[in-house]
Amino acid sequence: MLLALLLAVLVSTNLVQFWMVVAIAIGRGVMMSFNQPARQSLISELVPPGSLMNAIALNSATMNLTRVLVPAIGGGLIATVGVAGAFYFNAASFLAVLYGLALMQFPARQRKANGSIRADLLAGIRYLMGLPALRTLVLLALLPMVFGMPYMTMLTVFASDVLKVGGGGLGLLTASSGAGAMSGALFIASSFRSAGRGRFMLGGLVAFGSSLIIFSFSHWLWLSFLALIAVGFSQQAYMATNNTLIQTCVDKDYRGRVLSTLFLNRGMVPLGAMLAGFGEGLVGIQAITGGMAAVLVIVALLAARFASAARELS
Repeated sequence: MLLALLLAVLVSTNLVQFWMVVAIAIGRGVMMSFNQPARQSLISELVPPGSLMNAIALNSATMNLTRVLVPAIGGGLIATVGVAGAFYFNAASFLAVLYGLALMQFPARQRKANGSIRADLLAGIRYLMGLPALRTLVLLALLPMVFGMPYMTMLTVFASDVLKVGGGGLGLLTASSGAGAMSGALFIASSFRSAGRGRFMLGGLVAFGSSLIIFSFSHWLWLSFLALIAVGFSQQAYMATNNTLIQTCVDKDYRGRVLSTLFLNRGMVPLGAMLAGFGEGLVGIQAITGGMAAVLVIVALLAARFASAARELS
């Protein structure tokens, strides 16, 4: 909130410079590294275990909804109250978030004495490495960020060079992926009940990779549109299940530290995009995207075959 307010003041007083925007963006990234693990940890404290998967999926649905609505809201604010006004509105919106946090009540529990940051970090790593099922779940959460999610960055190339549909087609492709993700999240949030969540998670990963392969080699807009709906749907189903299993398996004292490893995905996606960019120059956009998607299918099948502890989780 304070960073948004600072940027609003800098813009409204015409003091803003490029390096200031970069510094504020870096500061926001640092704050989010504290915020995101804590926010995810709160979910399991607020809902009963039987509803955890639905709650995580509903949280994911709201995040996907903001991807669709917020750019339009931001554009409308800039057109009416200007850039500075938009940032002031952004800062003020955090008051509702802070009020919501203040309303949350959690049962009291014994707190352990705080050690050093280094000791806590090493303890978290040892805990994670000592549990094969949990370690597998974390790896399965990070690998798709490298080999799967870069397709979003490459949609522009597919629209211009493969499908040749221009800006309008690119908007349709982006919307189809978002619609699939929203549908998948809402499906999990509203109606999914399953005892075999480990198998469902791996099935979702196979579906994610397979539908992405179909999209990669499609030359027809309608097929690409349908494939991206399936990509978004299976991606959200897989990620919600994976997150739920991690929160279910982890001890409360280590939950924040383990969940923080999931947010390494912020760096994994650009890494995957870089690999896709290099591969595009070598073998073409369709081959590299399809090849990276095939890695996801192979990883899921290997996990199903050899990681029985994760496969049998429920």
